[in-house]
Amino acid sequence: MRALVCRELGPAEKLVISELQDPVPGQGEVLVRVHAAGINFPDNLMINGLYQVKKQPPFVAGSEAAGTVETVGTGVKGFQPGDRVILLPDDGAFATRCVAPVERLTPIPDHLDFEKAAGFTITYGTSYHALKQGAKLKSGETVLVLGAAGGVGITAVEIAKAMGARVIAAASSDEKLKFARAAGADEIINYSTGSLREECKSLAGEHGIDVVYDPVGGELAQQALRSLAWHGRYLVIGFASGDIPKFPANIALLKEASIIGIWWGTWLRNEPAESAQNMKELFDLVAAGILTPRVTETWPLEKYVEAFGSITNRTARGKVIFTLAN
Repeated sequence: MRALVCRELGPAEKLVISELQDPVPGQGEVLVRVHAAGINFPDNLMINGLYQVKKQPPFVAGSEAAGTVETVGTGVKGFQPGDRVILLPDDGAFATRCVAPVERLTPIPDHLDFEKAAGFTITYGTSYHALKQGAKLKSGETVLVLGAAGGVGITAVEIAKAMGARVIAAASSDEKLKFARAAGADEIINYSTGSLREECKSLAGEHGIDVVYDPVGGELAQQALRSLAWHGRYLVIGFASGDIPKFPANIALLKEASIIGIWWGTWLRNEPAESAQNMKELFDLVAAGILTPRVTETWPLEKYVEAFGSITNRTARGKVIFTLAN
């Protein structure tokens, strides 16, 4: 099989495409022929040795893919060769074949192609869990989404709108904000040309922002935190800016606000039944035309430097995908 291998920790330029032996599924595992794989910001952290869970080289990167079942291991029930599936391995997705535990597989609904399916689970799963279980978002509340045109940000805009919220999308360019508008944002803020805090005051008034969805971190975090309403909820999704913010505890005290960490991957392992219900609800929303997965860039595996660059340079809008089918 062809695989994108991390032999040395560092930027994407250090990755290499190699021919490896096909993996063999063990007890409770499934071998999948990968058609497409989603590229996520944590993948860049992983190959640089900066992710919370550290891998030692050599390893095949990638933790989200879609393809067809080739072989099932002993004890596997519910899947057979030819089935179209989404898989969430710990790593190994950036390869033409990948093995994953059966519990990490989900059948692909008929209305999703391989490319949209490959980029669906992590971003939509994260945002739905964040807004539903994390923030307990109520219809009519105001949600501020930072990095609103990125992979997770655009799904947060869509989902918050579907849940009945008023959505303020914040991003660093007018082009990105146009993209967020098309996904359903009610208001927009370009934080590269003005003060996020002042714009939030103007748009949210004295009440403030009920929920902040923040995959960016950095200098925007404190401005957004200070914009929270009484009993507001601040969702810590990630740190695409590279800067982990240090929150002033007195702001949380004065507003009786909550700062809530969201790590969807760990949550789904601890709450598999609730996660499965979330995914069913998300697939139903896609089938109804309420959610529209946005794959804006597809790259062959050979263009891995450019593909990772769109993530690390924060130029990507929506989902970035590797295509691997022959």
